[in-house]
Amino acid sequence: MKTDFSDERQRAEQKLAQEVTADFEARRAERMKLERKWQLNINFIGGNQYCGINAAGDIEEEEKSYGWQPRRVFNRIAPMVELRCAKLARIRPALSVRAASEEECDRAAAALSAAVLASAAESCDLEGALSKATNWSESCGTAFYKVVWNNSGGAVIGGTEQGDRLFEGCVQVEAVSPFEIYPYSLEEESVEAQPSIVQARALPVQDVAAAYGVQLAGDISEGAGSPQPAVRKGYVTVIERYCRPTAELPEGRFSVVAGGRVLFDGALPYKNGREGERGYPFIKQVCMPLAGSFFGASVVERMIPVQRAYNAVRNRKHEFLNRISMGTVAVEEGSVDADDLAEDGLRPGKVIVYRQGGKPPEMLTLGTLPECFEREEETLRDEFAAISGTGDITQNGDAFSSVTSATGLQLLVEQDDARLNVCYDSIKQALKSVGRHILRLYRQFALGARLVKAEGGMHCYCGADITCDDVVLESDSDINLTPAERRNVVYELIDKGLLSDEDGNMSRAVKNEVLAFIGYGSFACGRDIKGMHAARAARENAEFAGGVPEVNDYDDHEVHIQEHTAYLLSGRCPKEAEKNVCEHIKIHRQKSKEDANG
Repeated sequence: MKTDFSDERQRAEQKLAQEVTADFEARRAERMKLERKWQLNINFIGGNQYCGINAAGDIEEEEKSYGWQPRRVFNRIAPMVELRCAKLARIRPALSVRAASEEECDRAAAALSAAVLASAAESCDLEGALSKATNWSESCGTAFYKVVWNNSGGAVIGGTEQGDRLFEGCVQVEAVSPFEIYPYSLEEESVEAQPSIVQARALPVQDVAAAYGVQLAGDISEGAGSPQPAVRKGYVTVIERYCRPTAELPEGRFSVVAGGRVLFDGALPYKNGREGERGYPFIKQVCMPLAGSFFGASVVERMIPVQRAYNAVRNRKHEFLNRISMGTVAVEEGSVDADDLAEDGLRPGKVIVYRQGGKPPEMLTLGTLPECFEREEETLRDEFAAISGTGDITQNGDAFSSVTSATGLQLLVEQDDARLNVCYDSIKQALKSVGRHILRLYRQFALGARLVKAEGGMHCYCGADITCDDVVLESDSDINLTPAERRNVVYELIDKGLLSDEDGNMSRAVKNEVLAFIGYGSFACGRDIKGMHAARAARENAEFAGGVPEVNDYDDHEVHIQEHTAYLLSGRCPKEAEKNVCEHIKIHRQKSKEDANG
């Protein structure tokens, strides 16, 4: 009896699709309370502040106690979030790579990795992803970066007669909202420690067909991965489950399910872990970490009770002012037309007709606005500043107008920003991890020759040349300084002579870097001649295997001798080329002596 392997495969795929879908639904139900909190945060930031979570766990609008009561919104949460995002925007992806040692080969590998990293950060708009992720982390407490390889990106390297183009591929960094991420355990804090992670989102059926070649019926009733799930035609929920490597699955497992069908099932696609291990493409960033929780907390959650009280105080204050200005009328029963009086009030010039012998209407005296309103409003404003971590200097600069000392002002600014240090640290750690992922993906997928702009011009490399991925932040100690403060630091370095050479002069290369750093890069028009000579000497190092390059009269012999000697000592020079290098250095020394003797 023959076995129908196609039927067995179909049953296995159906079983896997049911398993992944059931796993996603279980995680979704477990995380529902957190989703409601995030949705409530977004509502309050957007100004919909008369809603809450009911006993069933759903968000519902709050009813008025009385129909005449005003329910105006005095939104102080939105400007607080905007202010925090503005302060956190000081961190920009100024990433660099640290050499493993002082050996010339390690320094060259670090320089190449830094150039690749800078080029990739610019092409994938890492700054835009950082801003978007910071907005999500401030609103919901957590955000994620997804670092993937895009085969349809990068430069065009070929094509077909049908017009299809072939791309070299590039890294793509996406900011992912917490609504799309479903971890295995809500108590495990680290991404890498999770046994599996599910990403679910609603995608157009056209995108699914283009990516997987499967045409699905797009008609979902509740879109996953969105703050406001709704019925959307032409969309389908795509569930991606990532399982970390284990003894049974040394390369992990990556399964994609949509519409009850398996679109892909195989190993984890990216070698983005240490020592070439496969891992998750996600990096987490939090606003405030919570012990024993995968997702972080947001300051919006803490400001919501204060915002409710602030709205109540301001509305009651306006009610009292309205009562004073418009008046409250006391009328004897049956003495006047109450409906007419209620409709028109006591407008100026109004003729009031009342029953003979009755008591005319009179205005009740309510006194003045109680001081408790002002005290409570001021107290609530102080609580906003204390909870959000934005102090009085940012909110009201006049509060410290008496402080004239520069040192005193600097101490006040540092204290004002102290509450944001936890957020700063989370962003910095996330940026470092993103940089490592970028370099590891280029090492995995950049198999052919590529060009990257680095110091000295364009350099050719392939993925195997990226041997260093120890990413650091440039000027890490000054990451919280403003642009004006950073310029002052540069001026102090110049005054101390730390940017000058042994003769006390500043080289053209350093001068150009300083002008670019302080924002006047357009003035850095002077050519770095020594740098150009060093780049030419570096190109000559690659030619020694085929012979001895020609020594020109216009060469800077001292620079060439230093570069070629460093090439010999680096260990990168082949044995068969050492003789050619030594002969080339000897010619430079002879020409240098001839130039010195005139």
